[in-house]
Amino acid sequence: MKVLLCSDRATLAVNLLASQLPNNEIITCPSDAVIKNLDSVDIVIPWMANIDASIIASGHFGLVQEFGVGIETIDIEAATRAGVWVAHVPGSISSNADSVAEHAIMLMLMVSRHMTTIQQFSKTEDWSAKTGIALLRKTACIVGLGNIGTALAVRLRAFGMRLVAVRQHPKRGALPETGIEKVYGSNALSEALSIADYIILCAEYTKNTHHLINQNTLAAIKPGAFLINVARGGLVDTDALEAALEKGHLAGAGLDVVDSPTNSLSQKNVIITPHIAAITEVSYDGIATVIVENIKRYAREEQPRYTLNSPNKLRS
Repeated sequence: MKVLLCSDRATLAVNLLASQLPNNEIITCPSDAVIKNLDSVDIVIPWMANIDASIIASGHFGLVQEFGVGIETIDIEAATRAGVWVAHVPGSISSNADSVAEHAIMLMLMVSRHMTTIQQFSKTEDWSAKTGIALLRKTACIVGLGNIGTALAVRLRAFGMRLVAVRQHPKRGALPETGIEKVYGSNALSEALSIADYIILCAEYTKNTHHLINQNTLAAIKPGAFLINVARGGLVDTDALEAALEKGHLAGAGLDVVDSPTNSLSQKNVIITPHIAAITEVSYDGIATVIVENIKRYAREEQPRYTLNSPNKLRS
């Protein structure tokens, strides 16, 4: 099998796959050069590269296997029509959700304790105390109650927080171990936001959730709250977020992803990390294990695990 991983910056992932697939060829390319590197490729790993209908038509690969959960950059309908499997790795299988949940808590603690300011103080040996905010007895609203949201709730419960959540199908409720008091529907998002001290975005990014956090929903958030995003940048209107921070309506934000980064965001109580919440050794090991199994299954002409489509006729 010849496998194309669509990133030239994924050395750890490449090494993990190559060590477990010694008889397979693993190649890489920049995310914007996929179509130029499809010669003899059997399997494509997007790594968030755009795998659209034109790329699918240009190759002869039969499996698009994402290195993780998100599949928003893959044209699943075009893949299905072309007889190409599309698969991902659920966060609950790989420990991805656990790693992202830990990262979300780190961001919550950093903005609560004014870490950007404190770091500057320490460099100038100014040990003036700046009062931090504890998570204890605060209300957290988790937007999106999939694997990541659930893993986060379990951990935040241990901090003594009051928990509510928003999900598309509120009748599904929440697992008892999360300690979530109430689950709101997406039509009651503003109501849920209005009672929260912390809003943590763990929702799937779709056309319906694009700029879910915008000028109107930000206005519904009570003054002094914090916004945390460990999902996708497109969930938040960056301009509206910047305005809310500038006015002091939000006390701070922790962002592992941004839709359109601006220099001015970093001048406020904002922590920005470069989409690294899931990059831990346990997460990568878990993801690689599933992908290695799927590559072997595909080579044996078996259906990969965790597929997201059912092509009627597979590409030969």
